[in-house]
Amino acid sequence: MSQSKVYNSAEEALSGIVKDGQILAIGGFGLCGIPEALIEALRDSGVKELTCISNNAGVDDFGLGLLLQTRQIKKMISSYVGENKEFERQYLAGELEVELTPQGTLAEKLRSGGAGIPAFYTATGVGTLVAEGKETRDFDGRTYVLEHSLRADVALIKAQKADKAGNLIFNKTARNFNPDCAMAGKITIVEVEEIVETGTFDPDEVHLPGIFVQRIVLNASPEKRIEKTTTKAVEGA
Repeated sequence: MSQSKVYNSAEEALSGIVKDGQILAIGGFGLCGIPEALIEALRDSGVKELTCISNNAGVDDFGLGLLLQTRQIKKMISSYVGENKEFERQYLAGELEVELTPQGTLAEKLRSGGAGIPAFYTATGVGTLVAEGKETRDFDGRTYVLEHSLRADVALIKAQKADKAGNLIFNKTARNFNPDCAMAGKITIVEVEEIVETGTFDPDEVHLPGIFVQRIVLNASPEKRIEKTTTKAVEGA
């Protein structure tokens, strides 16, 4: 009988998997859909010299910002740095290597990596710093730049529900980069809010099949911190 994919804690799910110097793909957009418990367990594991592929690095005291505080990340491959002052400080001080990548290109690099496509051409970034040193080619009178796909040693992702086989359902926009990261990871660990028996889901409900998932951990009460709150005065209040 095959070993269960379900682990008792985030620490247990990472055990024997994460190591110094690895490339990690981590799902989320801002603080939406990030694997909170897995990131905290990664911090507590003490692994270092990590290259993290993620749209951004959270905020100073939450999400991947926790790993920047402890200097466990040596390189970020991301598309946005604006909400994390420590990220910005480390980069400008030469303490952190950053590979800025257009957001759509980053998503396609991960998706293509998971699909076994080594590289692709895109018009995004042509004529800018993004294209410096990269091969370009013209198709139908338009110039495109060659971008190499991304694979990760480990992917850490967040989903709303999983069955015990690892089939996943995401919650609306919290899906974001999570499926692409999962597909790009050689080993994928998912943090979920609910685990059900295999066979519970209608096949048409499944957003990501369990073939891409090796380990599952339950976090039934995530913090789900709001990155920015915008309010306005209520008339008559």
